[in-house]
Amino acid sequence: MHNFNAGPSILPKEVFQEASKAILDFNNTGLSILEIGHRTPLFEGVLNEAVSLLKELMSLDSNKEVLFLHGGASTQFFQIPMNLLAEGKTAAYLDCGVWGSKAIKEAKLFGNVNVVASSKDKNYSYIPTGYEIPSDVSYFHYTTNNTIEGTEMHSIPQTNVPLIADMSSDILSTVMDFNKFSLIYAGAQKNIGAAGVNILVIDKNIVGLAGRKLPTMMDYKSHIDNGSMLNTPPVFAVYVCMLTLRWLKKIGGVAAIEKINDQKASLLYNTLDALPMFNLPVAKEDRSKMNVVFTISDPEVEKAFLQTCKDNGMYGVKGHRSVGGFRASLYNALPLESVQALCGLIKDFATKKG
Repeated sequence: MHNFNAGPSILPKEVFQEASKAILDFNNTGLSILEIGHRTPLFEGVLNEAVSLLKELMSLDSNKEVLFLHGGASTQFFQIPMNLLAEGKTAAYLDCGVWGSKAIKEAKLFGNVNVVASSKDKNYSYIPTGYEIPSDVSYFHYTTNNTIEGTEMHSIPQTNVPLIADMSSDILSTVMDFNKFSLIYAGAQKNIGAAGVNILVIDKNIVGLAGRKLPTMMDYKSHIDNGSMLNTPPVFAVYVCMLTLRWLKKIGGVAAIEKINDQKASLLYNTLDALPMFNLPVAKEDRSKMNVVFTISDPEVEKAFLQTCKDNGMYGVKGHRSVGGFRASLYNALPLESVQALCGLIKDFATKKG
């Protein structure tokens, strides 16, 4: 089985093995990871290690806080403006896909939104350029990688306002200066761990920027003050994150996985580019290294390709329901051998059907 699913997605084999042991017996305690108290030294050690590993892998400055929160990345669509966008103030957003547009919709509930650029005119098949980020906005928000549409930002926008990024589908996949961001958020279930926890990296200097009273659970300060344990955290999901971060550090960190990711993406894109049967809708300079989207013009041939993938253990290749076609997600834990197997299948299929 080769798992190209977009999320929840593949995790390293050794993470599955270690996590499965912990379900029965965590650290030789006789207790399951599913039943240990979250305020015991047993889990505090897990959480502290996960935070420490993330800070190390991202080379974070001392003014950055790391939180493990409930609600997934979608909760941050409204929690960010709730905390950072004061009534009557304006936030700038880049609209490059479904998730960015959802974030814009939620932000409008709390203040003004300036959409500085959008690629909706061409079905989000490219990343806009040449736009200006106003210097008087509360923050600038964008999505680094668009999972559905298969586009990715390959550079960090230059601005003097707080920079906020949804990195759900490409976090820790490539080397970058994470300290340039005032807030980073990411659902864990693609590159960092299991579904059920959202990771937040926030600069302490922007906490409470909106100046409004908030429900305790929605206030970033409350979560920082309580070390991600304002209420019971998703213990098992945090544990799987810790194991995955351990694995990433062991293989050489972000720089090492970036080389592997580049190799995987280049191999698949080069294979598809060489075969006229397959169409690649995304502008070449904006192609995602994490989510490769492609189509076949003939619906019958498309069905045959999906069936061939299924017959050969290629899982999760069907495109998102909103756009159709195909999508192969090449997240950190996906081995190069899986991409090689998919490329072999693609070439063989094109020879037989072309």
